[in-house]
Amino acid sequence: MRIAVIGAGFAGLAAAYDLVRAGHDVTVFEPMGEPGGLASGFRDESWDWPLERFYHHLFATDDDILGLAREVGFEDKVLTLRPITASFYDGRPYALDGPLPVLRFPGIPFVDRVRMGLVIAYLKASRDWRSLENVTVTDWLTRWMGHAAYEKIWEPLLLGKFGAAAGTVPMSWLWARLHKRSMRLIYFAGGFQAFADHLADTVTALGADVRLGTGVESIASVASGGLRVRTVGTAKLIARAALGGDVREDSGRDEPEDNAETYDRVIATVGPRQLALMVDELPPEYLERLRGLPHLGAVVAVLAMSEKLMDEVYWLSMDKREFPFLACVEHTNFIDKAHYGGESVVYVGDYVPPDHRYFDMSQDEILAEWYAALRRINPAFDESWVRRTWMFKAPYAQPVVSLGFSEHIPELATPVPGLYLASMSQVYPWDRGTNYAVAIGREAAALAGAD
Repeated sequence: MRIAVIGAGFAGLAAAYDLVRAGHDVTVFEPMGEPGGLASGFRDESWDWPLERFYHHLFATDDDILGLAREVGFEDKVLTLRPITASFYDGRPYALDGPLPVLRFPGIPFVDRVRMGLVIAYLKASRDWRSLENVTVTDWLTRWMGHAAYEKIWEPLLLGKFGAAAGTVPMSWLWARLHKRSMRLIYFAGGFQAFADHLADTVTALGADVRLGTGVESIASVASGGLRVRTVGTAKLIARAALGGDVREDSGRDEPEDNAETYDRVIATVGPRQLALMVDELPPEYLERLRGLPHLGAVVAVLAMSEKLMDEVYWLSMDKREFPFLACVEHTNFIDKAHYGGESVVYVGDYVPPDHRYFDMSQDEILAEWYAALRRINPAFDESWVRRTWMFKAPYAQPVVSLGFSEHIPELATPVPGLYLASMSQVYPWDRGTNYAVAIGREAAALAGAD
């Protein structure tokens, strides 16, 4: 069959890899100038390695993406490390990334620390998530870990991640996070961009046509059979703007003329609401389901700095009731700064509603708020440490799940014959991430290729 894949992120490339090996004629459309999607990278002129626009790492238990790396000959680029992850409490970071750090945490009584450790051990061992999807994280943790543990550790994380929806998040979501979490973290030599490039080169060598800088405007059924996919040059600009780039970079260039081709199957690895904009013939009930899948956007600043912000901590979770951002991530406390010109590289990021004021604010306006908070993490911090900054924004970054969410997930096969959707809103109970992008991309490929 002739199959189109929309998106050259890890879901799209994994789907293309399986489909082209099965003998199908595969075309991948990607509006950005490089593969990788939200895991794609950028590079400063002084860096040897590119860096993800939005902070990324894997867990040692992320078998889907690590298995794909082995299949395509990228296993030797897998780096396994043990950085420190912590939460900011009472004016300083406290590591909470293992049994002993939890037992040392002074914010809750010792008995509750032990209780929390036992509950986490139970959740990591249990495979029963369905019994947890109709009870909120708040209610379940308060009952089994106690009020102190919930209020001091888990409530700040939930509020930071989901904001106003924190009280409706099902326990099945947290089960998935704890069940798969490992103390060892994984990164790729050359960054996630290196793996995305390798994967794109692999599917191209196998015979797929990977069209970078080509976005899809619309998908429509053809009376004689198949689906008509129309592409436009302006989609590249729209996608770049969504990732925080400057659309003026392409001003003055000749845009390609509208182009349309017919395919037997189409796999769209885009957000549900983006699919709704692409396809006019989706039935009202299905459109309502797509539009009813809430999500949050991401706003992330990357700082190239002459000094370290944190001595050892890689990942620092913040309490959004006290800080204007969710996480402070010192990437070079995870990966050697030698790959980044010897500088410290720090992410400061937040999940916010798609209509949040940050999407209308300039980089300087946002950083003015965030720099003041960085001084609470390190009182010595000075703006003169910052050589260069980048700001990236994505309106669709984090699905928001609710009680009984499994009943609301749309099937991968849409009501339009031959059209499939593979999005991060469909990987539940797992949270969004490149591991589950690979898994759902391959699942969609199996369905599309078998029909």
